[in-house]
Amino acid sequence: MRYVGLHEYVKTALKVAEYQKDAEVGCVVATVPALPGCMTQADNFEEARDNLIDAIELWITVGCGRGRRCRR
Repeated sequence: MRYVGLHEYVKTALKVAEYQKDAEVGCVVATVPALPGCMTQADNFEEARDNLIDAIELWITVGCGRGRRCRR
């Protein structure tokens, strides 16, 4: 098993992130399928990506607090 730093983990998670424009509401929803429940939304793709970075970091922090091991 290879251990990586937070910055590298976030970069890797962003590479597999999915972004969808919600035509009904007009916002962009960003998710990381490999991280269950890690999602956010914003008015545009750039803001959604910025928000997703925070969401990924929070997901990791909460997981570490619960003793979860994250695989890359």
